[in-house]
Amino acid sequence: MSRSSRRGHRKVAAVALAVSAGLFVSSCADSGNGGGSGDAPDSGSGLSIGPVNEQSDEGDAVKGGTLTFSGYSAVTNLDPAKTQIAGSVAGSELGAIYDTLLRYDPASKEFVPKLAESMEPSSDFKTWTLELRDGVKFSDGTPVDSAAVSASLNRYVTNKGPQSSLYASKVASVDTPDASTVVFNLVDPWTGIESLLSTGPGMIVAPSAQQGDQFTPIGAGAFTLEKFAPNEELILDAREDYFDGAPNVDKLRLISIVGSQSTTESLKSGGTDVAYMRSLPNVLDLIDSGYPGFVDIPSLSYLSLVNTAPGRPGADVRVRQALALATDPVALDNRLNEGKGLPGQVIFQDTSRWHNDVAPIGVDTAKAKQFLDEAKADGFDGKITYLTLQENSAQAMALALQSMANAVGFDFQIEYVNSVADVVKRLYADRDFDMATGSANLAEADPFERLYSNLKTGGRNNAASFSDPEMDTLLDQLGVATSNDAKIEVLAKIQERANEVVPWQVYGNTPWLGVWGQNVHGIQQSLDGIMFFDKAWKN
Repeated sequence: MSRSSRRGHRKVAAVALAVSAGLFVSSCADSGNGGGSGDAPDSGSGLSIGPVNEQSDEGDAVKGGTLTFSGYSAVTNLDPAKTQIAGSVAGSELGAIYDTLLRYDPASKEFVPKLAESMEPSSDFKTWTLELRDGVKFSDGTPVDSAAVSASLNRYVTNKGPQSSLYASKVASVDTPDASTVVFNLVDPWTGIESLLSTGPGMIVAPSAQQGDQFTPIGAGAFTLEKFAPNEELILDAREDYFDGAPNVDKLRLISIVGSQSTTESLKSGGTDVAYMRSLPNVLDLIDSGYPGFVDIPSLSYLSLVNTAPGRPGADVRVRQALALATDPVALDNRLNEGKGLPGQVIFQDTSRWHNDVAPIGVDTAKAKQFLDEAKADGFDGKITYLTLQENSAQAMALALQSMANAVGFDFQIEYVNSVADVVKRLYADRDFDMATGSANLAEADPFERLYSNLKTGGRNNAASFSDPEMDTLLDQLGVATSNDAKIEVLAKIQERANEVVPWQVYGNTPWLGVWGQNVHGIQQSLDGIMFFDKAWKN
């Protein structure tokens, strides 16, 4: 455990861009089934972050068998430098192959070493020293040493991994004084490096993995590749020489079943052992049915983007304000979720450790009409088009937004596309949209990274082309804050500024559930919905 953890500070290229964007949008594929924010009345779901239906008297671990995991989206790439790593996208699958230097313990709210032995900051948080465990080897038999760690991180930046811009802006240099020590010299004080090393950049790729243009997934995790059929299944074999002991199961079968209801039925029938769920009705069904698991509620997980680029309706802040003031998240939740969601407009609900007392922009249809009329007086024709998926729950959400916007004087049109890939292309490659379904999914461990990438002027994931010098300054202040109290203070200012400049249309949060059968044990939770299976077993 790092010294900063003991002090309580840890409360929390085109290919990479496309995959990162896929996470951003795919998390909203069931968006009609979830809402929320802590400024609203208590939700009907009663959900909070933490374990549900905890198992007792698990007994001794049973060896053998195959564990089947259904992820939220299919794995298409096994290179952690070329895909976003999160629970919803490849995180659990690639974590089984590579493991991570650090893991996040959501119970203690601390980062703990895994491939690393320790991670210690200097007193000013500008230098972090990582010590590697003795005897850890990649699956090809070569050592996980400081040279391999440094080379893997350099490779990640060279390949423009999704988090490479942030890493490069924060890390001035890396020293390897001996085979077991990696020293990170930072530009400014920064605690977020622990979060970074618990996800994609912390999945260390063996030096032998890249041979010219040929990449082979060779890591230090508990499993090795047997079969990979993109968009179908990934089969992994247990490593008998894994440094933390051979896994209990012989194999992992990693799939993605299309549709939350189909995934639920597979789990109940025993066809699937473990699953990642985001659809609120299915989440509540599985919890009510007694299935054990872990609930997380990422902030800003239920929202819409408004394009602020010149020439778009959203370039006028009054249009963005009018849309926000016209849209009632509680009414949306009642209409779409029977009042069981987590509706509201604040960035951080009271389920989050980062919650503050700043009120949101609020709902005021009279003021919405006023702002819209002012924009129309200056030439706005009132038309705005909303981009979303051709999917039942997404359609229901779009129609609800349309009725609220039209009620205050908008000419709100809806454009449907057939797949998440179509939305990704329109948002992140073409930037061709007025308003669109979206999500930011701020992790409880450290919300800075995704706030920065989604709001910072010129940010990699800033699909809405949002730019505000005052918000940029606040983001920079958040990046160098080293205590929870300091971070919450800046986050309150970010909420105040967001009320003024309205960078998103916030409707609340969508919970996710890592869930498994009663006969499954030993699943370990980490950052951002990532699950690890090296201690898992079935009886």
